Order: sequence, then structure tokens, then C-alpha cells
Amino acid sequence: MALRKDHELHKRRFGRNMGVGLLLAGFVVLVMVLTIVKVSQPGFQLPQVEAGQN
Repeated sequence: MALRKDHELHKRRFGRNMGVGLLLAGFVVLVMVLTIVKVSQPGFQLPQVEAGQN
């Protein structure tokens, strides 16, 4: 139980932070899905490294 009521500003800030967090999580999921789809394609090959290069 809170000793004081939260100010209205804190409620708005929490809502905005929640929205930004959900957008960030959605972006991370999108990047992961696109990476998995690209890697799982049959034509995907890792780049070949030549022996003489550093």
C-alpha cells in the first residue's frame, strides 16, 4: 500500500514507457524472425574465408 497517491504525471509516463517497451520488444522479435527465416533458407551459405587473408 502506497503512502501517497501517484501523481497523474507518473501515470502518463508509465503508459508512455510501456508503449516504448512494447515497440522495442516487437522490433527485437521482428529482427529475430527475419534472421531465422534468412538462415533457414536452403540457399544460405556462410561466406568462405580465404587462407591468405587476415
